[in-house]
Order: sequence, then C-alpha cells, then structure tokens
Amino acid sequence: MSQTFPSLADIKAAHARIKPFIHRTPILSSTAINEIAGCEIFFKCENFQKVGAFKARGAANAVVKLTEEQKSKGVATHSSGNHAAALARAASVAGIPSYIVMPSNAPEIKKKAVKGYGGEIIECEPNLKARETTLEAVVAKTGATFIPPYDFMDVIEGQATCVLELLEDQPNLDIIMAPVGGGGLLGGTALTTHYLSPKTEVIAGEPAGADDAFQSFQAGKIIPQSRPNTIADGLLTSLGVLNFELIQNYVADILLATDPQIIEAMRLIYERMKIVIEPSCAVPLAALLANQDRFAGKKVGIILSGGNVDLGKLPF
Repeated sequence: MSQTFPSLADIKAAHARIKPFIHRTPILSSTAINEIAGCEIFFKCENFQKVGAFKARGAANAVVKLTEEQKSKGVATHSSGNHAAALARAASVAGIPSYIVMPSNAPEIKKKAVKGYGGEIIECEPNLKARETTLEAVVAKTGATFIPPYDFMDVIEGQATCVLELLEDQPNLDIIMAPVGGGGLLGGTALTTHYLSPKTEVIAGEPAGADDAFQSFQAGKIIPQSRPNTIADGLLTSLGVLNFELIQNYVADILLATDPQIIEAMRLIYERMKIVIEPSCAVPLAALLANQDRFAGKKVGIILSGGNVDLGKLPF
C-alpha cells in the first residue's frame, strides 16, 4: 500500500482515546425485517451516537490528537451536515473554537446543531469550490487547523472504531455493510474488518443518483462526483483518495439503490424498528433488499450511520 494506514493497535488506541466523548451504540435486530430480507441483520445504531451520527468518532479522535498549540487556535472544516456538528461538538468539549464553512442550502437542522455546539458558521455558495476557497480564507485569518470530513487519517481511524465495537459484540458476521459518500466510514470499516475478521466481506451501499464510488470501484481509478441527485443528502460528496485505496484493497463490492428503494428501506426501519434514521442511513438496507439473492441466509451487520433528518421533510 502506498499509504501507511492505522494498525489495529492504532484503532484500539483511538477507541480508548475517544471513549469519554462517544456512546458505545447498541446493536438492534428486527424479526420482521429479517423475514423480508431473507437473512439475519444486525443493525449497529450510530443514529443513537452523539450528534446523531458516526461522525462523532472521527471528529473526537482528530481533536484529541491535536497539539496544545493547535488547540489554542481552534479547528475549521467545510461540511453541510454531520461532520460540521461533530467537529463543533468535539471542539466544544475540548474548550476550543470551531469555524464551520457551510453551504447556504445546508439543512436548517444541521445549522442549528452546529450553533448549539458553539460552532461559528461561515456561509458560502453551495458548490465545492466556494467551500474550499471560503475555508482557506478562514484558516488564513484564524490559524485554525483544518479537519477534513473524511479524507484524513485521524478521521478514518476514529470512524474505524465503529466496526471494532460491532465485531466485539457480534462476531462471526458473513457480511458488513456501510453507506459510502466520502468513504471515511467505509474505509475505516473495511480496515478494521480486514484486521479482526478477514473472512467477513465488506459491501457498501451507494445511491444510484450519486454513484461515483461505484464508478471508481469498477474503473480502478477515482471518477469524481458530477451533479449528484439523490435524497441521501449525506452521500453527495466525492470519494476521498485515502479511502479509495482502502476500498480497492478491502471492499468486496459496492451496490446501488435508487431513491424509491432508499425511501422504502427508510420507511421499513421507521415502521418495524420504531427508530429515526436519515435517508443516507437507509442506503445499505435498500441495496441489500435490491440484491437479496446475494445475502440469502447470511449474517449481515449494517451500520446505521445517522439519524439527523428534518422531520418536516420526511419523504413519506
């Protein structure tokens, strides 16, 4: 591998480091969903995580690892959602400032969360170039350390702790599924699974309307996201370079789900499990249900990535 990725010892150390800042989330199952899916599913509920998403892990790990000098100037990032809130919260717990560049069209619930955790929001036009140039200006002015949302070793190491818990609590899984957007969760999941349970396949779910990871995986090179269009607003980002290397090495497959399939899977979890998840979170289950033969009779772990949904805009 061209990069030196975190070792299993590094991931375990990260887990110990962030323990005071995160929940150890429960694993739930549903007999009704198992019957519909034709396999046994164990849902790792990161929708119950601090800030309502797995992102709390990577942000906490990145902030705790900063030097005292870096901490004194705070942290900055650009994010339209869960990473923004996660970093603002991690900074708040550490008693340091956070500067969050958010596109003007970011969901209100996510802006409220960032403000609630004491983050300073700097709005920009809703495109990647505007996000990046605004962030550069903020970093130049404040001296804050940029903590990228997913393509960053300390963040990947933090996200890798999620499946560490899953495999401790529920070993002997045939398949583990995670959604893929930037790839921080999927990359971390694939790495930990490779160390702890190499026989377990890692399969990603991705929206058909934002399928750059699928295209990149098939082509063997990064194909940037262009004009994504999906209800899964947390998975609109282009795949990270570090994460792509992990995916190429340790992910068995990437399966697509259409928006109607994502909505159906989301609704199924609401109705059968009585828990709140966001659209991005339903993508792995949607992909599984669209490819049932592949999972028949298997034991499948699915990471429910987050539950930050605007209830006024539910798709059903």
